Amino acid sequence: MDLPPAITTYLTAHNTRDVDRAVACYAPDAVVIDDGRGHHGTAEIRAWLAGAAAEYTYTTELVSATRLGEDTRLGEERYDVTQRLEGDFPGGVVDLHYRFTLRGSSIVRLMIEP
Repeated sequence: MDLPPAITTYLTAHNTRDVDRAVACYAPDAVVIDDGRGHHGTAEIRAWLAGAAAEYTYTTELVSATRLGEDTRLGEERYDVTQRLEGDFPGGVVDLHYRFTLRGSSIVRLMIEP
C-alpha cells in the first residue's frame, strides 16, 4: 500500500537513526506512546528517538500496512504499520504495530505496541 510521505519519511529516518529528519515528521503538539510511556511534543520525542537509537542495534522489515480510516471532523487519518525488528534487545525478534494518526502532512500521534 502507498503510505503518506510523513509515514514513509519517518520510518526511513527512524531506521537510519536520523533523529532530525524523524522529528520533522511530527506536529509540534504530537504524542508518542511507546512501551507504555508518553512523549509529548517534539522536544520529548527527540529525546525518546535519540535514546532508542543508542540503546539497541536492530534491523526492521515492513510486514504490513493498513489504512484504518479517517475522522473528517478532525481532518485526521489513521494507519497501522507492522514492522518486524530483529536485534540485540531482549527476545531478539518482535513484530510491532506502529499506529499512526496524521493531521495534514504531520504525525500527531504514534502508538507503538506488540
